[in-house]
Amino acid sequence: MGVGLAVVRRLLQHGCRVAIWDYSEQALTDVQRELGENPALLYINCDISDPASVTSAVQATMARFGSIDILVNNAGTVVSGYLQDTDMARQQQVIDVNFSGLVHATTLILPKMYAQDFGVIVNISSAAGTLGVARQSVYSAAKWAVWGFTESLWHEVRNQNKSVHVASVHPGYIATGLFAGAKIRGLGGVIVPLVKNHDVIAKAIVEQAIRHRKTVVYRPRSVRLAVLLRGILPDRWFFRLVRLLGIHRSMEGFTGQRA
Repeated sequence: MGVGLAVVRRLLQHGCRVAIWDYSEQALTDVQRELGENPALLYINCDISDPASVTSAVQATMARFGSIDILVNNAGTVVSGYLQDTDMARQQQVIDVNFSGLVHATTLILPKMYAQDFGVIVNISSAAGTLGVARQSVYSAAKWAVWGFTESLWHEVRNQNKSVHVASVHPGYIATGLFAGAKIRGLGGVIVPLVKNHDVIAKAIVEQAIRHRKTVVYRPRSVRLAVLLRGILPDRWFFRLVRLLGIHRSMEGFTGQRA
């Protein structure tokens, strides 16, 4: 669903064969009905937070297609609320889905890319992976971890096999889907507007991170300001600026979608 489905459509347009992994059997059924019968598609029920399920999904994908040339680690879930008011089991799921599962999938697939001397791994972080946002502290932490993992892995890959590429993509709030209702208001919303639809992110993933091998991709591009301003402003000024722009209140209208 969401960004994942939009990426599938774009990869199909480029002639790729695609294995779609999803924890929801209903979502897989809905997508299969929407995309129709297509020998280029493989549907796998996979819980990314379960290592055994990920291992099985990798094996099934390899058995069908013979290789995995591109890995898009896009699975995500979020819990909104002040930390003391949220359920610890759900917060652990946020870590497992957004980060731990990504690491496990990458660990299994990267050696196969080394062996075939080609591969692209795209890890979906977030604008919340560039600065902390109130009411999503664990989600922000997981997405910061994705960025740190990707950057470290990029250097590891460069040391071992330059034919494999690793990238991170950092989307801002998308108007619909997982972050429905979240919005930066006032001047902050002018600087970092809502992403209008999932295909904007899918295009960045496919065209920038995969085809043009960009290392870090931000959408909207103004998300990179968080990195720039953090580097040049004293910490106290940076934190005050974040609050002045209203970013600390951006989750107050969140309704969301568990996905």
